Amino acid sequence: MTFEILIVIFLLVAAVVLFATEKLSVDLVALMLMAALMLSGIITTREGLSGFCNTATVTVAAMFILSAGLFRTGAVNFAGALLARIGRRSIWLVIVTVMLTVGVLSAFINNTAAVAIFLPVMLGVAREMKVSPSRLLMPLSFASMFGGVCTLIGSSTNILVSSIAERRGQEPLGMFEMLPFGAIIFVSGVVYMLAVGVRLIPERVVGADLAQSFRMDEYLTDILLLDESESIGKPLKDAPLVRELNIAVLEIFRSGERLALPVPETVLQAGDTLRVRCDVEKLRALQEQVGVRLKPGMKWRDADLESEEVLLIEIVVRLNSELDGKTLEDVRFRETYNATVLAIRHRGELMREAFAETRLRAGDALLVEVRRDALNALKNNQNIVIVSEEGLQDFRKSKIVPALLIIGAVVFAAASGLLPIVTAAITGCVLMVLTRCITLDEAYKAIEWRIIFLLAGVLTLGIALEKTGAARLLSDAMISSLGDLGPTAIVSGLFLITMMLTNVMSNNASAALLAPIAIVTAESLDLNPRPFLMAVTFAASLSFMTPIGYQTNTLIYGPGGYKFADFLRVGTPLNIIFWLLATFLIPYFWSF
Repeated sequence: MTFEILIVIFLLVAAVVLFATEKLSVDLVALMLMAALMLSGIITTREGLSGFCNTATVTVAAMFILSAGLFRTGAVNFAGALLARIGRRSIWLVIVTVMLTVGVLSAFINNTAAVAIFLPVMLGVAREMKVSPSRLLMPLSFASMFGGVCTLIGSSTNILVSSIAERRGQEPLGMFEMLPFGAIIFVSGVVYMLAVGVRLIPERVVGADLAQSFRMDEYLTDILLLDESESIGKPLKDAPLVRELNIAVLEIFRSGERLALPVPETVLQAGDTLRVRCDVEKLRALQEQVGVRLKPGMKWRDADLESEEVLLIEIVVRLNSELDGKTLEDVRFRETYNATVLAIRHRGELMREAFAETRLRAGDALLVEVRRDALNALKNNQNIVIVSEEGLQDFRKSKIVPALLIIGAVVFAAASGLLPIVTAAITGCVLMVLTRCITLDEAYKAIEWRIIFLLAGVLTLGIALEKTGAARLLSDAMISSLGDLGPTAIVSGLFLITMMLTNVMSNNASAALLAPIAIVTAESLDLNPRPFLMAVTFAASLSFMTPIGYQTNTLIYGPGGYKFADFLRVGTPLNIIFWLLATFLIPYFWSF
């Protein structure tokens, strides 16, 4: 073992720990790896920067744009409207339909985009049928992963592994090469969810309107400001009532007028009725002391909190967004978004007070009251996803046919070998902009740049693993452990290791780290690398045991009211089933 190998293995272990613990943003960790490898002299500057011009990085960026172009036309929302109608008939029928629909869509467009489109629809169906959204959202997320392993463009992981294989002199993955085993994954996954999985999902949140589902009765009330209150004549930001009791004033009713989301400079007057968010029991005990009188309690519904000026919606913090790891105070949420946070579902806990200092995490669901004139800006914000039906985009329906034709042409050109996948994808992006399916500004915003930097960084680590011989060392360790049991056991071991890693860290990082080891292992045994690569490729996209391993799981975490244990309960048997299927069927479809 050389000094260079020791450095690379140390960086590999450090990267896995940082990716898994999320102490730092994944893209920052990837760039730190890149910088460390270049500074150490293990890789050259050219090699360090090669990840940015790698065909996988460029293709993934292009696929973000193609998916956004299809989304902006509203083509997928026809399926959503159909689901809404089906949902009125049978909960099981809607689960089957959404899994099949999203699974097929996810084979050709970005999984996160597909789930984001159907989230508001599923939440609306849950409210209408008075069932828990948790019963619908986990099948939605899992189906997107089932479909993503059926084609080359179904997941960025597939494109990444294809690029690594090509760089090592192997044939790139074909557009539908993964389909035979992918279809088995799809069918068996759907059957499991219908027969077992859905029944294992607890009903975390009862289908209701937002105010009721966030249980706001104990934390919203109307108070009358009495003549003796010390807060009279003072602006909101300085009023003792607000500062001492940590009250958020949502509205002020004054002389028949309604002041929605009042600014901090609003001066309070005697006789004002304030609609506030606070601990009602605490306020009731102190009402005489602070000079207020509580109005009679009521069962709050969305209509009570909405008006011509403000709207009640639910938003979710996106993975890798600027909000992840920040507090509401850090981002000056009310001023930046023209909205007030009423409650947060944070890592399975419902928080309705004292959350200003809570660090937001990807997947947190926020109940917010927003000005209607600020809703469009919120829709286009890349840090959040609006999961209320009011958050649906304004679509360019006249561009549906061009968008579908472009996507179809990209798939045909890549599948037939007429064009390399990267050329077909870039051409498709240009056509999306020229036909005005998507604007140039929307195209730039559609790219998840943190994923692009992550890919560039982990590809660099892959180069270092191969160049220093660290990949061969790790490969030899695997062969010495499993080699006596035959190549099928090694395929099974690669699948299991990748599957466990991808449940606690980025799926792309897992694939980038293990794909070089898979190739070197096959070369050491003088075997076809394909089955080993396929074990890594499939396992990296099948993350069901945690809400943090895959973006779609993170997206449904808050709106479904899930706890971490829910994913373990439902996802663990599913991962075991897929591991057993992979052990016996990958060598069948891709011979050694």
